[in-house]
Amino acid sequence: MSQKSPRVLHDPATGEVDLTAPAAELHRLARAVAEGAGLLWTTAGTDGAALAGVEVRDAPGPGVRIGLDPARRVLLIGGDRDARTLFAANLRAMADAEDGGHLHVDHFPDHPYLAEGSLPLVVNSPHGGMPRG
Repeated sequence: MSQKSPRVLHDPATGEVDLTAPAAELHRLARAVAEGAGLLWTTAGTDGAALAGVEVRDAPGPGVRIGLDPARRVLLIGGDRDARTLFAANLRAMADAEDGGHLHVDHFPDHPYLAEGSLPLVVNSPHGGMPRG
């Protein structure tokens, strides 16, 4: 993948957020999520769906909340340490997945780390959207 920075697209009709990034940037995001602080700038797009960045912060739980700051066009990720640790592990696993694929982060009752009301998120493997083989 020649892309060097994350690309984050938000579909206002569905609320879904689509994140594509090289492995090193997914690892940076995972570290920020685990630490509860960080800001990653994204690849600017020509359409209105592209977001300018991802901001991570420590926040009260329970769970991780994924939201949007529409004024700044920034994806917001916040939550308690235990929930952020689980989410960060999933991000690292996607960064390290060598066979492609994607991770759906959608809330459901008793989700292990995602808070109700979070935007749905799809994290794409650096090696393509569908597993090979």
